Amino acid sequence: FSMLGGGTSILEARPESCKQISIRQPILTDADIAKLRYIRHPDFKVITINTLFPVTKKAGALERAIQRICKEAEQALENGNNILILSDKGVDKDHAPIPSLMAVGAVHHHLINKGSRINCSLVVESGDIREVHHFATHIGYGASAIHPYLAFQTIYDLNRDKLKELGFSDEKLVENYVKAASNGLLKVFSKMGISTYQSYHGAQIFEIVGLSKQVVDTCFAGTVSRIGGLDFDDIAKEVLTRHDLAFPDKDIVAPRLAVGGVYQWKRRGEVHLFNPDTIHLLQYSTKKGDYSLFKQFTSKINDQKDKAVTLRSLFELDMTKANPIPIEEVESVESIRTRFASGAMSFGSISHEAHATLAIAMNRIGAKSNSGEGGEDEIRFEPKPNGDLERSAIKQVASGRFGVTSYYLANADELQIKMAQGAKPGEGGQLPGHKVDEWIGRVRHSTPGVGLISPPPHHDIYSIEDLSQLIFDLKNSNPKARINVKLVAEAGVGTVAAGVAKAKADVILVSGYDGGTGASPISSIKHAGLPWELGLAEAHQTLVRNNLRSRIVLQTDGQLRTGRDVAIATLLGAEEWGIATGALVVMGCIMMRKCHLNTCPVGVATQDPILRQRFTGDPQHVINFFTFVAQELREIMAELGFRTINEMVGQTSFLKARKDINHWKSKKVNLNNLLHQVPAGPEVGLYKQMEQDHGLSLVLDNQLIEAAAPALEKAEKVKGSFSIKNTDRACGTTLSYHISSKYKGAGLPTDTIHFHFRGSAGQSFGAFAAPGLTLELEGEANDYFGKGLSGGRLVVYPDRVAQFKAHENIIIGNVAFYGATSGTAFIKGMAGERFCVRNSGATAVVEGVGDHGCEYMTGGIAVILGKTGRNFAAGMSGGIAYVYDADGTFAINVNKEMVNLEELDKEDIDRLFDLITDHFTNTKSDVAIAILQNWKKAVKHFVKVMPTDYKRVLQERKAKAAATVKG
Repeated sequence: FSMLGGGTSILEARPESCKQISIRQPILTDADIAKLRYIRHPDFKVITINTLFPVTKKAGALERAIQRICKEAEQALENGNNILILSDKGVDKDHAPIPSLMAVGAVHHHLINKGSRINCSLVVESGDIREVHHFATHIGYGASAIHPYLAFQTIYDLNRDKLKELGFSDEKLVENYVKAASNGLLKVFSKMGISTYQSYHGAQIFEIVGLSKQVVDTCFAGTVSRIGGLDFDDIAKEVLTRHDLAFPDKDIVAPRLAVGGVYQWKRRGEVHLFNPDTIHLLQYSTKKGDYSLFKQFTSKINDQKDKAVTLRSLFELDMTKANPIPIEEVESVESIRTRFASGAMSFGSISHEAHATLAIAMNRIGAKSNSGEGGEDEIRFEPKPNGDLERSAIKQVASGRFGVTSYYLANADELQIKMAQGAKPGEGGQLPGHKVDEWIGRVRHSTPGVGLISPPPHHDIYSIEDLSQLIFDLKNSNPKARINVKLVAEAGVGTVAAGVAKAKADVILVSGYDGGTGASPISSIKHAGLPWELGLAEAHQTLVRNNLRSRIVLQTDGQLRTGRDVAIATLLGAEEWGIATGALVVMGCIMMRKCHLNTCPVGVATQDPILRQRFTGDPQHVINFFTFVAQELREIMAELGFRTINEMVGQTSFLKARKDINHWKSKKVNLNNLLHQVPAGPEVGLYKQMEQDHGLSLVLDNQLIEAAAPALEKAEKVKGSFSIKNTDRACGTTLSYHISSKYKGAGLPTDTIHFHFRGSAGQSFGAFAAPGLTLELEGEANDYFGKGLSGGRLVVYPDRVAQFKAHENIIIGNVAFYGATSGTAFIKGMAGERFCVRNSGATAVVEGVGDHGCEYMTGGIAVILGKTGRNFAAGMSGGIAYVYDADGTFAINVNKEMVNLEELDKEDIDRLFDLITDHFTNTKSDVAIAILQNWKKAVKHFVKVMPTDYKRVLQERKAKAAATVKG
C-alpha cells in the first residue's frame, strides 16, 4: 500500500511518499489480515467498515447501506485512518452482505469524487470472492488487497473432510490456492497487455452486461453498460434469495449448497441450452435425417420464456410487419448453406477425425470449414479417391504462425486474420504439451511435447496500418482468396470494423463469447467476452453509417444453434454465420468440458489414439444439421416475406423486445440500441455489393511473374534484376503463390529463380517466399522482412555506394521473419525490434537486433553477430539462438523465464562456422570475415540460447533412440 499525506502532490518526492507496507501479491491470508488489522505503527491507522445491509423487503435498503459505507469511509479519512478494510463478516439472520464488488467500487469512486482516494488503501474482506475473475474485478475497481476468508474456510473444511489423506497442512493448501490465484491474475494482466499490478489497479477494463445506469454510476462509474438491467433493489432481491437459503425458518433444516452447474450441466443446476435432452435430440435427428425431431430440438432451444439464457431470446419477430410468401419463393436450402462456416477449431484442439469430418461435410455443400490457427496437413489438400476433400476452405492466420506457409495459404478460399477470439478474447489459444504429438508438431512446425501458446493479438498487430499491411500480404499470397478479419463483440467494435473495411478486408467476423473448443481455459468460459448480438449490431450500424457496409461481408458466430438464431443474426446485420459447437455436438460431443485435459470420451477433442477410436461422427450428419438450420431459416423468411438473405440483412424493424418473458430479471433489459436502424438512402448498401480494390494490378510481382515464366512452366533456372522502392510491398509473395500452386510444398529446386533488387524495399519483402526463390536486395528493407518465410532464400546488404558501416546500422525494419517456417536469410547489417518472432523453422544470420529478439520462437536457428536489445527470448519455447557476446553483456538482456544460456558443443561450433561462412559468401560481411579469420578465439564469445522445454524433449528423444539401438 502506498500512503500519501493530504495535499501532497503525487509528483513531488517527499519522505511521507515512501512509507509503505509491502506485500508480494494482493491476496491476504488469515494471518496477513490479522497482522494488518492490529498493526501498531505511527504512520498507519486501520479501520474496518462493515459492508452489511438489513434484511428487509423495504425498497432502498441496499442503496442506503452503500451510501452509509461511503460516508463512513469519508469520515474515516477525516479521522486520520489510511487503511480501510471493507468487511462483510458478521452476516446473520438480520443482516446480509453487500456484494463486495459494489462496495469497493462505490467507496473507490466516492473518495475519488471527494479528492481523497489517494490518501488511503482499500482492503476487501469478503466471502463472495473465490475465482480469479473475482480478484481481477476487485483490483480493477480499486481494491489494494483482498482477504477471501470463506474460500480459506472452505479449504480448511475440505482438508478435514476430503483432503486429509493427502497429508497437507492447512497452511500449505492455502499457499497453493494463493499461488494459483496469483498466477491467474498475472495471466489476466498479461492478456490485457498490462505488466504491473499498479497499472491494473483501478483501471476498470471491463464491460457490464445487465446493470442499470443508476448502479453503474454509483459503483462502477465510467464503465460501459449498453443494455441497462438490474437496479439496487433487484440486486438486493438476489442477495436475499441466497440469504434465505442460508438462514431458513426455524422449522426447516438448512439445505446443502446448490450444486451450481455454472461450467458444466447439472441436473439441479444452472440452465444450459445444450443439456442431455437437447444434445440427444440434435444428435438423433441429424443421424436419422429427421427434420421433425430437429424441430423438437429447436423448440426446446428457442422457448426461453421462463429464463432467458441468451440475449437474442429477449427478441421476438414482429409479425405485424410481415408480408408472408410461399416458402417455394424463398432462396433455396442449397444457396443458404453456402453462407455457413464451421468456426475456427484447430487440429490439436480437436482430433484429426473430427477436423476432417467437418471439412468433408462443409466442402460437400459448398460451405466453409476453418482450419483454426494450427496449420493443416498437406495430405488434406488433395481429393480423396471418392472425390471428398478434407481441405479447410478457410485458413486461419494470426499475423503468420503455427504452420502458415505459402502452400498452406495457396490452398484456401478464404484467409482469416485472427485479431481476436470471441470465446476467450485477448487470451489466445493454448495447446498443452501433452496434446502436441509428433503429427501435430510436424503440422504446426513445432516441437512435440512442448506446449503452444497463441498469445494475445496485441503481440501481433499494433495499429490499423499493421493490419492493413497483413491484409495486403495475404491477398498477395493468394489473390483468389477472400481476406477475413476476426473481431470480438466488445464496445467500440464498430469503429474497429470501419477501420478494417477501409484497410480492404473482404469479410469481417464479429465473434461472441459463447463457445470455444479444445483449448479454452475454464476461467475464460464465463468471464471473457460478450454476446455477439451486441457487437454485431454495433458493427453493422457503424458500417452503414459510414457507407462501408456494401464493401464487406459481415459474419457472426457464438453458439448459434437454430434457424431462429440465424434469422436474428441476419436481421441484426450478418449475411454469413459460423456454427462450431453445434457441429461438434452433431459429431458426438456431449459437452463434458474435458477438452483441455485430452480425455474427451467420444474422440472429438483429444489426440489420444485410443479415445479417437470412439469417434462416430459422419459428414452426412453434419450436412443434415446445416440443412435443417437452413430449412428452419427459410420458414421464418417465408413468414416475414423475405425471398433472399440479402433482402433480410439489417432489417431490425422486424424485431422487437419480447413482452412474455416471465423471469423478473429479463424485464429490466433495454434493447433499443441493438434495434436501432441507421437512416440510409438508396445509395447506401446494407450487405456486400461490391468488391474491395486491393491494388494487385500495380504490384511489382506482376513483372516478376512474367520474368519467371520459364521457371514456373518448366522449372528452368531464371535470373533477373529490378529496381525497387518503398511502395513496392510484399515483393515475391504472389510469385511464391504461383510456385506453391504448381509445385506444392516442395516448391522448386534451390535458386531456380534468383532475382536481384536495388533500392529501398517496402514492407514484407520476401513474405511467404517459397522454396526455389532467391531474392537478393542491395539496399535496405522496411518492416516484416521475410514474414512467414516458407523455404525461400533472402539476402540483403547495403547499396554499393553506401559509406556507412553495415554492422552499426539498421538495414531491415522491425518484425523480420515473423512466423517463418523454413528457408534461409543473410543480413549484412542490423535488424530492428522483434527479430524472428514466432520463427518456427527458418535459419537467419544478422549483425545485431533490437528489443524482443526471438520472442515466442518455436523452431529454427537465429545467429546474431552483434548486440541485442532487451527482453531477448521472451516466450521462446523452441529453436536455438547463437549470440556473439564479445563484451559479455548479453546475459542482462535475456528473458530467462523459458531459456538457459549455454556454452557451445562441437555440433554447435561446426554448425555456426558453416552459417557464418555462408553469410560471408552471400553478403561479403566484414563482421563475418573478421570472426572467421580469428575463429578459435572468436567462437569462445558465442552464447547458445536454449529453451528448457525444447532441450528436455531433445534429450528424451536422444535417450529413446539410444535405448532402441541398445535393445
